[in-house]
Amino acid sequence: MRRGFAAVVAVAVVGMPAAGCGGRDQSPHEAKDGGPAATARAVRAYAGLADAPERLGNDGTTIMVGDPAAPVTVHLYEDPRCPVCEEFESTGGGPELRAATLRREAKAQYTLASFLDGRLGGAGSVKAVNALRAALDEGKFAEYHEVLYANQPEESVDGFTDARLLELAKRVPGLRGHAFDSAVRTMKYRSFVALSEEAYEDAGGAQNPRGPGTPTAEINDVRIPAQYNGVLFDRKTFGGLLTEIRKDPETWRAMSP
Repeated sequence: MRRGFAAVVAVAVVGMPAAGCGGRDQSPHEAKDGGPAATARAVRAYAGLADAPERLGNDGTTIMVGDPAAPVTVHLYEDPRCPVCEEFESTGGGPELRAATLRREAKAQYTLASFLDGRLGGAGSVKAVNALRAALDEGKFAEYHEVLYANQPEESVDGFTDARLLELAKRVPGLRGHAFDSAVRTMKYRSFVALSEEAYEDAGGAQNPRGPGTPTAEINDVRIPAQYNGVLFDRKTFGGLLTEIRKDPETWRAMSP
């Protein structure tokens, strides 16, 4: 990492081990229910995005949120059951990404994995990814994504059941309806779930055929190196990194292998 960008992230990574789900060190996680206050914050998070629609990418698996013309693109690989993804979304860089998206300085892309079901048992990741895809049809992906992480069950508990996903959907105004409810109950997007997991695994390359680990972030097509992964969990530093990349995109792009 070049000196300018290394300086931005150095304070975040000193003494902070790389952490994540899927091939990285696990972090402890307690059961939680975000409750009304957290849910309200989640729903308000994207209140200004009416003219920046959500859409499915041409590859059929990438979910895009934000102004297509925004100069910084943050591509995230996440599993809904991953507690370290929840850490990123709630207290790490996630709030800074949302703020930058609202300012039209960045846009977010998501590849949704579901590998934790195979490792932990159950079908919570698969069901949650299917429900998130259904929310995209209603233009409510961003809000619902926020609500699910604000109310993520303990990792070892298969808590994202159909009933729970529908209950949480009530907290996103305008999401519940026949189409969404039916899509959740019938696993309408099971093919999307499978293809999205394949895309996640492909992103690991030959060295990590089971996937790069979650959360993993690529900014303007440059993956944050594993040794700097700690920047994802330091809100201020992650926000500073987005600002530096927006100011000097060529130096950042030159770091690509």
